[in-house]
Amino acid sequence: MIKWEHSIFALPFALSAAMIAAGGWPTRWQLLWIVVCMVSARSAAMAFNRIADQQIDAANPRTKMRALPAGALSRTFVILFVILFCAIFVVAAAQLNRLTLYLSPVALAVVLLYSYTKRFTRWSHLVLGLALGIAPAAAWIAVRGSLDVRILLLTGAVTCWVAGFDVLYACQDHEFDCENGLYSIPQAFGIGGALFASRVLHFAALLMMCALVYSFGLGLVAMVGIAVVAILLTYEQSLVRANDLSRLNAAFFTMNGVIAVVFFIFVSADILMRR
Repeated sequence: MIKWEHSIFALPFALSAAMIAAGGWPTRWQLLWIVVCMVSARSAAMAFNRIADQQIDAANPRTKMRALPAGALSRTFVILFVILFCAIFVVAAAQLNRLTLYLSPVALAVVLLYSYTKRFTRWSHLVLGLALGIAPAAAWIAVRGSLDVRILLLTGAVTCWVAGFDVLYACQDHEFDCENGLYSIPQAFGIGGALFASRVLHFAALLMMCALVYSFGLGLVAMVGIAVVAILLTYEQSLVRANDLSRLNAAFFTMNGVIAVVFFIFVSADILMRR
């Protein structure tokens, strides 16, 4: 039910924000509780998505073998799983500082309620992007106990990056969404329009990453990292064509994990080298 490796999508960006906030490595305890927050929130969100989409998943040939529609897990078990990991998230947030505790219900609302957006808006991809994009801002608050608006550039970058690859992923369900009254950018604009939208979103993500480097006075190493990310995003886009979605899984699972890790490695290296 839970793909633990999906936590890697936003975690490196959260850790990058934490390092920018700390001017180096945060404390061991801050790192521990940030990671616990990230993994627990992601786990709760994915399990909640399975509950919300149980009937949709059962009707979709691509997803009918997921744990709930296939009967591998009971609905009661998954509900209890969501409650448990939401509780873990709140407890972990409380270990960081008062503001992270106060904002923890807001974060949970964003990551959980995304699951219903495909029922009424084609822009659900951006809501998913925001669900992961708030991670850098949350990590900054975890370290500083307050918010610097400059870190919202990384929130915007992650939001556009995630939305861009989610648009690609949604192309697989274009026909199903059209037939079942679900909303998505591929459903609204077709596969060709979706690929264009994805490229625009990824370009916007790169621009905001560059703005982040400038606003925090990061250096050449960080910019080289963004250049590598740009190359990887270009390669990811090349894997998917309007008449060929056969390599979409490779684009989604492999490249996006690599992109997140590459960004973290170069930004953290820049920060540590400049100390």
